[in-house]
Amino acid sequence: MPALMQFAELEDLEIQLLLEGVHRYYGFDFRNYAIASIKRRIWNLMQTDQLPSISRLQEKILHDPAYMERFLWSLSVSVTGMFRDPNFYLAFKTQVIPLLRTYPSIRIWHAGCSTGEEVYSMAILLWEAGIYHRCRIYATDINETALHQAQAGIIALEAIQDYALLYQQAGGTQQLSEYYSIKYGSAIVHPFLKKNVVFAVHNLATDASFNEFNVILCRNVLIYFNTELQTRAHQLFHDSLGRFGILGLGQQESLKFSAYQHCYKPLESEARIYRKTA
Repeated sequence: MPALMQFAELEDLEIQLLLEGVHRYYGFDFRNYAIASIKRRIWNLMQTDQLPSISRLQEKILHDPAYMERFLWSLSVSVTGMFRDPNFYLAFKTQVIPLLRTYPSIRIWHAGCSTGEEVYSMAILLWEAGIYHRCRIYATDINETALHQAQAGIIALEAIQDYALLYQQAGGTQQLSEYYSIKYGSAIVHPFLKKNVVFAVHNLATDASFNEFNVILCRNVLIYFNTELQTRAHQLFHDSLGRFGILGLGQQESLKFSAYQHCYKPLESEARIYRKTA
């Protein structure tokens, strides 16, 4: 067997043992995450912390709960931002908001909310549509550290100008500056945007449904899952959506070839917005 192939097999084995140890000791299940993404994030962490081997990384994780938090952050925080993919928000505004106006109360689940930028983007959209007072947004993530930042409403100040442009492209009707104040070198979202948001820990790999929703948003999360875990997540979303509920996915995600494709019809194909039909 060529040495390179041997090394790759040994690396895969070490990663499997690491993820199995994390699952057994801490209860976090990354075993069905996409292996290419897992490898990339593990090696980035090892390079940053100057760790010589995966075995050394495993030792630190299993013997230092504080370092486990760092590992969890490195694996679970995805790229995010306010009004990321503005066409999605524009399509949501034109295609979904008119449907939601007919509901006396609206439950929205934002699964994999990371540090909250996209949660507050949706809150702004609902506020400007005049229906935020009828909404309850359940924002969940596996990462408690990310959730604490999201709950605090802290937005990176250096990104605000870019977010303001995306907000306008998403069909914003005010100025983005209407929704935050500057404190301690960061932008802090105004309290009224937090009023109807509930932040909670939820693991798509292991946890069950916890409510029935009118809208579920899980954008740019499923790309980190393998096929088995994607199927589990889609079953969870299907079981959690009410009749004619709305599912919003990320630009690189789709219901095509999934076991639940027949249960939805595209409401806005390019924006990856679907309506449950079965």
